[in-house]
Amino acid sequence: MNRCIRLLVLFLSLAGAAWGQQIPGGFGNTGFGATQPMSTTSNTPSGIDDSTKVIYGPTTTRYILEDDILNNRRTLYPVDTTMDEVHRFLYVQRSHNMYQDLGALGTAMRPVFVAMPQQLGSQTGYNAYDAYAYQPLSVKYYNTKSPFTDMYVALGGRNQNILRFDFAQNITSRWNVGFAVQRFTSQKQYGVGGTSDPNKLLAQNWSGVVHTNYRSKNEKYTLLANFINMNHSVDEQGGVLSGTAVTGETIVYDYTGNSRLTGVTIGRGYFGSPNSSEIRNDYHIYQQYAPAEGIQFYDKLDYQRHKNFYQDTTLSLNVGFYPAVLGDSSKAFIDARFRLLENQFGLKGIFERNGSAFNYRAYLRNRIYGQYTQYATGVSRTNEYETRRVETFLGGWLGYYFPDSLSQITAEAEYQVGGGYRLQGQLTSRLITAGYSSIFVQPTLLQERLQSNLFYWRNENFNLRGYNHAFGKLNLRYRKLQLEPGLDYYLLTNYVYYDEKAIARQASGSFSVLQTGLGYRLEAGKFLASGQAYYTLQSRRDYLRTPPIFVNARFQYEVLYAKALYIQVGVDLHYKSLYYANAYMPATQQFYIQNNQQVEGYLLADLYANLRVNRTRLFVKLTHANQGVFQPGYFVTPNYLQMRRGFAFGVDWYLFD
Repeated sequence: MNRCIRLLVLFLSLAGAAWGQQIPGGFGNTGFGATQPMSTTSNTPSGIDDSTKVIYGPTTTRYILEDDILNNRRTLYPVDTTMDEVHRFLYVQRSHNMYQDLGALGTAMRPVFVAMPQQLGSQTGYNAYDAYAYQPLSVKYYNTKSPFTDMYVALGGRNQNILRFDFAQNITSRWNVGFAVQRFTSQKQYGVGGTSDPNKLLAQNWSGVVHTNYRSKNEKYTLLANFINMNHSVDEQGGVLSGTAVTGETIVYDYTGNSRLTGVTIGRGYFGSPNSSEIRNDYHIYQQYAPAEGIQFYDKLDYQRHKNFYQDTTLSLNVGFYPAVLGDSSKAFIDARFRLLENQFGLKGIFERNGSAFNYRAYLRNRIYGQYTQYATGVSRTNEYETRRVETFLGGWLGYYFPDSLSQITAEAEYQVGGGYRLQGQLTSRLITAGYSSIFVQPTLLQERLQSNLFYWRNENFNLRGYNHAFGKLNLRYRKLQLEPGLDYYLLTNYVYYDEKAIARQASGSFSVLQTGLGYRLEAGKFLASGQAYYTLQSRRDYLRTPPIFVNARFQYEVLYAKALYIQVGVDLHYKSLYYANAYMPATQQFYIQNNQQVEGYLLADLYANLRVNRTRLFVKLTHANQGVFQPGYFVTPNYLQMRRGFAFGVDWYLFD
């Protein structure tokens, strides 16, 4: 801790900070009113002036995204130096509370509302730790006039600590290389013997990305490439044991209770307990060549190696936690290894006339993949099975951009040879955003098959899953008031879920989900009020559980002290109505239906102050500030308590030379 404090003092003694890091997760727009990056196409002079004053800064360090290159959008993003949302350092907070976790940093996460598959083709089904990994399509590719460094540290409440380091540098004016690395840890809040317990570590993560981008002198050839690694591990606790006790209608919120999963000490202080881990190695290359105006050839190549592992070496002590133990009860482990080689080759281009533009794309996509799973059948006995497939897809994309540069219409279609399709269309304008999407996709590999001494299923007869989504949002502005009322309608067909025994099932027929929402933002002088609210109706709640009422609110006041120190003080509020949220099964890394315990129904308040001196940004925060005001705590997932009140602070530091 002393070393961390000395590091922070060093940070504060140096100049320059902002918020332009590569950040894992890639949540995107997770709600009405969510912040989007600013873009620019200006060419700001850079270098050193006649008085030798250094003028490198956020405007001389900009980045591009692959999606903009793919769709021929000439968009450059400057480094963000605003203070807004700096205090939201945890992943659930950054998603605007649109994700549910197990109460602590690094634990399994899932979307609170309907999550539509993003692409055709079978996926592994192991996605509980997706948010903690850098995403290949979300990597920022920089163009820097000088070496660029970003260092970030957050010492969160209750020992939830994050450290990130980014670096990028242009080798030439057309070639940039860079990397980013992340390390975070969190500690158990129950089931441990105090702060000196050597087994107090709950989750730990090492993540990194190496990236480069290059364009030829004549602008005809473009290369984007990245390599991503993640090593994530969690000691699984299964929730708090005494926290599920019920006396009449009173739930006991016991942060000192034992965990529902237990382990034993195995010599020299080593603690053998149930644990999960995920290792990812993703390689991604995008290339583009333009032989003539309006014609471009492109190729995207991906190679992925993922390993998802769970083991319980003390199974005999935890047999009551699992729905059933099939065979030997001394040990359990599931080791699933996934390999994917995917290539997409296509033709695209853009034509411009009188300020408007027409964009097209046609492509062929091929996937070759296999998943190899090994599992325990006894103390020293194992068994295995494997799934291998080849998939082919044909797709196309069309876009029209209006002269006002703010309005556009896009449409996309993709067909999987042998079954499955994806359709998507969207209209975006100054006043309205509306669209429709439909996808029929295979179940995940995990939903199709799992064999172990804890679970067994083979679902070769599962049908394609169908998701239809129609949505619309108005963008209304009056002076300093911005309102974004919206409506989302989902029709889900052949929905696959995990039942009360955590076994994969498929619902027959269809059911619908209707969600109304309102985003708002009001600025009155130095005062800001913003947030989102949703009300959700479902035709059935047998298979999908969502909170009927969901509210985020932020109230903030900004002051300038001594003409140099900018300060934002405020409160973040979040509320979900009581609902039977899905429980979590660590053996499969899946959330499943339960009917025993309602969670949330609690107004969470976080107090914060964001500070900025020049371009150095800091925050101090009191998380769960209202703990004990109404009740001692609350559950965010069945048996998993929200983190107790804690004090957090952090700093973000930029160097531009």
